[in-house]
Amino acid sequence: MEKETLILFTGDSITDGNRYKKKEQEWDLNHQMGHSYAYIINGILGSRYPQKHFKFKNKGVSGNRIIDLYARIETDLLPIKPDILSVLVGVNDGPIDKNNYIPTSKDKYEKLYRLFLDEVKENLPDTKLVLMEPFVCDSEKLHNEYMVWRKCVTGYAQVVRRLAEDYNAIFVPLQEEFDKMCECYNAEYWSWDGVHPTENGHGLIADKWIKATQKLLGINNDN
Repeated sequence: MEKETLILFTGDSITDGNRYKKKEQEWDLNHQMGHSYAYIINGILGSRYPQKHFKFKNKGVSGNRIIDLYARIETDLLPIKPDILSVLVGVNDGPIDKNNYIPTSKDKYEKLYRLFLDEVKENLPDTKLVLMEPFVCDSEKLHNEYMVWRKCVTGYAQVVRRLAEDYNAIFVPLQEEFDKMCECYNAEYWSWDGVHPTENGHGLIADKWIKATQKLLGINNDN
């Protein structure tokens, strides 16, 4: 029998997927993974490869920025001791006009992300890393501000790609895939507001994640 492999997803609302978070809700196993790409990955891998004993946890929190992920390491990451840590964060670091947030500069984003990863590697040296590229879509709701958002998020994406190389992590490319699919179907088909994916968008993310990680997971997802 293969050893259990614990996969932990963390990030913002795109990962969160409205999952249950309260202690009194832990009994309801239907909602622990939310309804994001993490839930889809859980369902696909769990059903196709039961012999692999994959176990999944979702610690995404809506509204989180990279500084928030760093602040939650002690409570939501280190005690879990995942075999694989998957991270998607960045869109909330961008030009959001609410809660008086100041957009995170590219340099600060990189500095905080490195602090986060250094903390993980220092305390969990055997944990494998999967870093997912932040993205935006040119939907009707975001259209007037799209280029501002795109420039900012593209900077973050460059950082994530560089960090994946520096920390020997798997990089999951997403922006180019969303761009390509938005040319085939309208952007709202994939992301209803340019930031949050629809069910179709989450399915696309899950597909790219599984393809990027299949060697790490020891699976063949070509069938």
